[in-house]
Amino acid sequence: MLSTSRTAPVDRPLYRRPGLLRAVSPLALLLLWQIGSTSGWIPAKKLPAPSAVFEAGLEIYRSGQLGDALLVSGQRALYGFALGAVLALACGVLAGLSRIGEYALDPPLQMIRTIPLFGLIPLFIIWFGIGEEPKVYLIALGVFFPLYLNTYSGIRQLDPKLLELGTALRLGLGERLRLLVLPGALPQILVGARQSLGIAWLSLIVAEQINASAGLGFVVNNAREFLRTDIVVFGLVVYSLLGLLTDSLVRLAERRALRWRPGVR
Repeated sequence: MLSTSRTAPVDRPLYRRPGLLRAVSPLALLLLWQIGSTSGWIPAKKLPAPSAVFEAGLEIYRSGQLGDALLVSGQRALYGFALGAVLALACGVLAGLSRIGEYALDPPLQMIRTIPLFGLIPLFIIWFGIGEEPKVYLIALGVFFPLYLNTYSGIRQLDPKLLELGTALRLGLGERLRLLVLPGALPQILVGARQSLGIAWLSLIVAEQINASAGLGFVVNNAREFLRTDIVVFGLVVYSLLGLLTDSLVRLAERRALRWRPGVR
């Protein structure tokens, strides 16, 4: 007779629990940072203690600057990402499906990709002034290339039989894109989206150097002029947390959209 008793789960050692390790390592780094600052190993003028950075964050939060800055910077990042993502998907599909599109688009885009964003700031100021347009366009340019390259690569890696199926079923171009091409390339597109969101926040830091009168970049630059290193560090922490938040959202969307794949949890 077969036994119906269940085997008791084996407790894994603490050092083999990845979730715990992911939480412990940042806390350990903060603790070392605080100890180094308190003991004087790390000069406060160079890098304030985490407690001082936290107090600076409370200061600008209570003054209302943080909420306003997040709203302005978030809008810039959102508009830039939306513009860059739409153009990247369109160009990636065109270059991925058509040899003519590839030959026409890919060479000049690869040339532009090698130009650093900082090098384009003077040209963007001449073209678009010092308002919001150059900031949004710089973010869009930074967002464009990771998503374009991954979309192009995902489409090129599709099984040719999948495209032949669309021809056999006499599907129109729109139906092929909606039913075959984009779903097949979706894993690679989501990889590009994660990379592009990270680049969006990096590009925002660059863009907000252009005569910003509001936003996180303005708060950081204003603090730098008054030698408030604690606020500068807090602003950088906020940038990093925003990047982690958006990356987590894309990973959540990836898990839901790709539940049919065996390696996705």
